[in-house]
Amino acid sequence: MSIPHLRSLVPFRHPRTIVEKASPLPAGIRRKGLDPAFEVKSRRLASFSQRIGSNQGMPGAGNAIHGKGWGRVLPYAPMLDARILQDRRDEIVESCRARFINVDIDATIALHERTNALRTKLNEANRLRNEHQKAGKKRLDERAREAHTIEGRRLKDEVGAHENELRVAEQELERALRCLPNFLHPDSPRGREEDFNLLATIGEPRALGFDAKDHLELATALDLVDFERAARVSGQKFYYLKREVALLEIALQRFALDRLLPEGFIPIVTPDLARPDVIEGLGFSPRGEETQIYSVADHELCLIGTAEITLGGMYADTIFSEEELPLKLAGVSHCFRTEAGAHGRESKGLYRVHQFTKVEMFVFCRPEDSDAQHVELLRLEKQIFDALEIPYRVIDIASADLGAPAYRKFDLEAWMPGRGEAGEYGEVTSTSNCTDFQARRLKIRFRRAGEKKNELVHTLNGTAISNARAIVALLENHQQADGSITIPKALVPYMGMDRIGPR
Repeated sequence: MSIPHLRSLVPFRHPRTIVEKASPLPAGIRRKGLDPAFEVKSRRLASFSQRIGSNQGMPGAGNAIHGKGWGRVLPYAPMLDARILQDRRDEIVESCRARFINVDIDATIALHERTNALRTKLNEANRLRNEHQKAGKKRLDERAREAHTIEGRRLKDEVGAHENELRVAEQELERALRCLPNFLHPDSPRGREEDFNLLATIGEPRALGFDAKDHLELATALDLVDFERAARVSGQKFYYLKREVALLEIALQRFALDRLLPEGFIPIVTPDLARPDVIEGLGFSPRGEETQIYSVADHELCLIGTAEITLGGMYADTIFSEEELPLKLAGVSHCFRTEAGAHGRESKGLYRVHQFTKVEMFVFCRPEDSDAQHVELLRLEKQIFDALEIPYRVIDIASADLGAPAYRKFDLEAWMPGRGEAGEYGEVTSTSNCTDFQARRLKIRFRRAGEKKNELVHTLNGTAISNARAIVALLENHQQADGSITIPKALVPYMGMDRIGPR
């Protein structure tokens, strides 16, 4: 079996993206210190998202129209449309309650009504001021001119006071809106982490006929991983991959891409850093005591936890034509996570580390297509782990474990015979439908054929392969009695071997 050539797999596309000029921020809104965005703790302790980028180098990028200021996120744009708060109040309350989030939605609705009233008051003050200015163009005697000037100053001060009052109210409303999570899919199970729905169990755990070793024991015996020297260089939970596992790291990336490219995905190698406002733009916090994100000292940059951040941010302030959708990207990046609060046996070895490589799927699509696209991402994840000959189960994540942006989330949990007392399932992939929650803040829209009005796209993400955890599952499931590791048939062409060890 030969490895397919890249050119034969990539469908050539010509995006004709229209990029609008970013509207200016109201005075006083943007400030250096960003408020922490709403964050939900999850068992994965991993909440990450996007940064703006240019589409230079993409097929058809020369056709894009770039407005001045393109590529800037509005850090205070809402995640939910404030205009729907009253009409969908009960749904928002249900989403907050199911995620165990304490939010006063009625207070937020009151803030929205107050902001609208202040905006109306400001518009009226501006109207009176404009009329007064027009009246000043008439002939006036000296006394009338002096009275007109005094009244003009008063009206100017009144407009300024209304502007300040509205600005404060808008900031208060924005802070309240940023505490609201996405809506929930009707079929998402309600409850805490353990209340997930089991959708399918694929494959039977192999009967080893000997006591299973965990991946760390196997890798140490075969001299494949070095945590000790990495700790001296970089600190705990960093590692060196050596020998055949170094090749496996590279092989898994190309293996995953070769599964995605025939499905219409465009391969992207993304930056490993993003600005905090982009991370916030996707509904996650780059700062705070429990953040999972590393910040770069003296720079407005953070190390990304997933290419979801850079792929989503790549098209901020963009309007797609309808025919460009769905746009499917396969991003390769290093991922960095602080893993604050992570501890215990499940964190042993490569399962929970500070740095790893991942191939991430990201989709921009029309709203009516997002449920089908979500099922498609899950199908691709299953296809990849089927080819790796690893048993797994599919779970529908419970509401409290979704995080703020997700409308619905599916996980693949691979069987790991060396985990726990007698083997356990452990998460290896996750795919989420975030509907328009992220697109609203990042201003990612599309225009239907024959229509003038722009609509928000829906965004979805999914793990094609997360190398560190995939390596855990591969080593443990394909271990042999003599300590060697067999290579799944699908990976043999990429590895150039069918076995690691014994030594």
